[in-house]
Amino acid sequence: MFGFIPAFGARFLLLSKTLPTRMTDSRINRLNPLPALIFSSRWLQLPLYLGLIVAQGVYVFQFVRELIHLVSDAANLTEQSIMLIVLGLIDVVMISNLLVMVIVGGYETFVSRLRLEGHPDQPEWLSHVNASVLKVKLAMAIIGISSIPLLKTFIGAGNLGLPLCGTPQAFAAAQAAAAATANGVANATAKCSELTEQGVMWQALIHFLFIVSAVGIAWTDKLMSGHKPAKPGH
Repeated sequence: MFGFIPAFGARFLLLSKTLPTRMTDSRINRLNPLPALIFSSRWLQLPLYLGLIVAQGVYVFQFVRELIHLVSDAANLTEQSIMLIVLGLIDVVMISNLLVMVIVGGYETFVSRLRLEGHPDQPEWLSHVNASVLKVKLAMAIIGISSIPLLKTFIGAGNLGLPLCGTPQAFAAAQAAAAATANGVANATAKCSELTEQGVMWQALIHFLFIVSAVGIAWTDKLMSGHKPAKPGH
């Protein structure tokens, strides 16, 4: 009988500790109608993320089409043309990675938990993702995406100074090349440029502004995280 009293006291003490917590949890779960409506409005973002999944499917179709074009015309393509097509494929992959980051990270942050703890395919960055981390990662991904068209521009920069494609000057150059070929002149091919010096300058400037913006976002996030109050005991 004397052993029953301490056991009963321990169970009563444990119950007294957990009961306020359960009452607090139940109060938290039962929201008033207006806060519940406002909080449930986050589900309005679900069609947006589903739409991004559809957009990713379109990019997969574009990737397969460009890949088929690369393989089927590989014998007739120059090295520069192959390089441009491969850069286009890399661009599609990087945009697809950005879509996955926005879909998974955005849904996890702003809509609902995915509950991927312990899943073997859980992304490493998802365990500590928040709005600030997602913003920095998106900025870095945008820099990588913008660097691909800039690299394409630098590859084609050798044609700067030639007549712009589609202009009367380019048409006249094509006619002159055709006449020279008819007269037996070898290597009389007409060339034109799809780039302008001003366009290359603006593209490089925009890419530089992307880099500056990403550095500013990362620096601001570091300042905000550095001013967080230290945890007790640290």
